[in-house]
Amino acid sequence: MLTERQKKILKAIVTHYIESAEPVGSRSISKRQDIGFSSATIRNEMADLEEMGYLEQPHTSAGRVPSNRGYRYYVDHLMNPEDSIISKDILTNISKVFTDQFNEFEQLIEQTAIILSQITNYTSIILGPEIYHTKLKNIQIVPITDESLVVILVTNTGKVEHKMLTIPQGVSINEIEKMVRFLNHKLSGIPLYQLKSKIFMEINKEFQRNSYEFEQSMKMIDQILLNLDETTLDNKIYMGGTTNILNQPEFSDINTIKDLLTLFEKTDTIRQLVSSNHKGIEVKIGTENEIEIASNCSIITATYEFEGKPLGTIGIFGPTRMDYGRVIRILEFLTKDLSEFISRLYK
Repeated sequence: MLTERQKKILKAIVTHYIESAEPVGSRSISKRQDIGFSSATIRNEMADLEEMGYLEQPHTSAGRVPSNRGYRYYVDHLMNPEDSIISKDILTNISKVFTDQFNEFEQLIEQTAIILSQITNYTSIILGPEIYHTKLKNIQIVPITDESLVVILVTNTGKVEHKMLTIPQGVSINEIEKMVRFLNHKLSGIPLYQLKSKIFMEINKEFQRNSYEFEQSMKMIDQILLNLDETTLDNKIYMGGTTNILNQPEFSDINTIKDLLTLFEKTDTIRQLVSSNHKGIEVKIGTENEIEIASNCSIITATYEFEGKPLGTIGIFGPTRMDYGRVIRILEFLTKDLSEFISRLYK
């Protein structure tokens, strides 16, 4: 448990190191107007913080730098993103992206990745689902028993998904085949994200005179579409500012640079790093990233949504000496605007 004085000194060290990229000494911290402690007091507290694992001392310097544990404590307990001042120019640049007329979802995401890398000076990574490009080609059924069947969904991209379903009591195979023919006639070529609303509308029109038939049909359809967007869609990766990493002093070693640039070419690895089941903002620091090459880096991710459901992930990749508060604040603004824009675009 850190004392209030230790918290204040740790916060000052992290902030100073983020700004300077140089190991921090007690004298530098004592000069800060918001501290008010002597150099000797700060030096003693820094020694204690190092012993507790919040600071590290590079071999070539008398100063200290934050450890992964120190950054984590700073992000979880000391940092307030709202304290980060985002200039009006940056907010204007973010808003401008979503006032341009994009006819394609892909164009919008590509431009978002570019702008985000420019205003953060880090590498931006966006996972954009193929939900707006993937369309239903057809639905097929294969009876297995009197009580079960396999439904096969085929998309225009060639993806095939099958699942075993239970036939609702009182519904015959002939009735199901009739419903599937009807759905294929009405829904072939419809983007997957529109399926549920389109199905409800079409089924309602077709079976509005028979409420029982409508109810049983919807039970089957609910089974067919359950987790459809999770199982039949792939994520596409959009990146911006991949060479921004070269501007960070931590990565001046040529071998480290090669490793990171190679990492950016491995889409499966990047997807693993950025993918998140966490709705909202998530921060992974240093060794919290499972990929060894990224163990000296931090990744901040945020989800963007469509109709209240997480649709994709935006990630910012940089050194552990990242300006966490500023990046989080920017992501909060951007994901809000992006979610609203997508909602307008596809409604």
